[in-house]
Amino acid sequence: MIQPANKISQVQEYYFATKLREVRAMIAEGKEVINAGIGNPDLRPPQGVNEILFQSLQDSNAHGYQSYLGLPELREAISQFYKKHYEVGLDSSSEIVPLMGSKEGILHISMAFLNPGDQVLVPDPGYPTYASATKLCEATPVFYDLLLENNWQPDFAKLEQSDLSKVKLMWVNYPNMPTGAPGDLEVFEKLVAFAKAHNILIINDNPYSCVGYEKKQSILQVDGAMEVCLELNSISKTFNMAGWRVGMLLGKGNYLKEVLKVKTNMDSGMFYAVQKGAIAALNTPIEWLDQQNELYAARRLQMIEIARALELEPEVRQGGIFLWCKMKNSHDDKAFVDQLLKDRHIFVAPGSIFGENGRGYVRFSLCVNQEQITTMKRRTSKVPVHG
Repeated sequence: MIQPANKISQVQEYYFATKLREVRAMIAEGKEVINAGIGNPDLRPPQGVNEILFQSLQDSNAHGYQSYLGLPELREAISQFYKKHYEVGLDSSSEIVPLMGSKEGILHISMAFLNPGDQVLVPDPGYPTYASATKLCEATPVFYDLLLENNWQPDFAKLEQSDLSKVKLMWVNYPNMPTGAPGDLEVFEKLVAFAKAHNILIINDNPYSCVGYEKKQSILQVDGAMEVCLELNSISKTFNMAGWRVGMLLGKGNYLKEVLKVKTNMDSGMFYAVQKGAIAALNTPIEWLDQQNELYAARRLQMIEIARALELEPEVRQGGIFLWCKMKNSHDDKAFVDQLLKDRHIFVAPGSIFGENGRGYVRFSLCVNQEQITTMKRRTSKVPVHG
């Protein structure tokens, strides 16, 4: 047996990859499991998107290699999307790189900027891939606390007291996953000032801001942010196209050139028809998004009822596709999740997989249809689950 690289021993298989095998096994046994654990949109893309994809398959260059930078019209569509929704102007020729999903970008950015021994500020709770990508680059994640009492925002006074001499990158994620806490210009301004003071590159992972939040915010709205910040975004959650794998990296051209050194050695361009469909999605009228947000708002209200029936304390947010809930009587969120799956055949995500500060919380996905929600209500009307 050839031994794997030492850095592989520093990371674990993604929790959902493991847990969903258990869920699939239960389904294969005939158990009707409802998956309310992951943010996998069950709704359809905007009308016309699929048709554009099908039509583009007939184009003469549809099946050949594509540019590493994506189609110029895709970059222009991303630029117009940011102008319309965020009031941020971006040069489509130098400040935008399309990605095969923003998750790809997390590793590419890490590979482009990190050396062994560098440190990276990673939110707790936060998306586990930030820490995994850091470890794969043989750098060290340094977790910073996000706490309810601070509305899940960084404690800058505490950060300033830390030794930041080896910190090169900082991951932030607003609107936040898993908590749903929105960002605001004040916290973004503090982040930009913090980055400038300590020569840190900040990356805001921003895939949720167009789902239900009244104010669509980007860290790039802050003056001077382009000097010290990058932003990731995606069409996955906004347009129900998670499986299409279309994301985007936005920022100063000099930074993007370094990321492209990695990306151009890792893929051979995005499928032409997918790019054409993505362009159609990015040009979707705002009214379509408004209708989708109304649907998620209705689901959120029903999921709050379900959470309370399970003796959980949900945090009520305006937007996002998740409901973050505190356990009243225990901090063993994984035991709660396992018991709920066993007794009620409902899968939700334990908060502790997102970090130590997520312990004692669970996360419900709103990506379940009305029939499933009705079934969840019926199943949770019995005696509450205790982990």
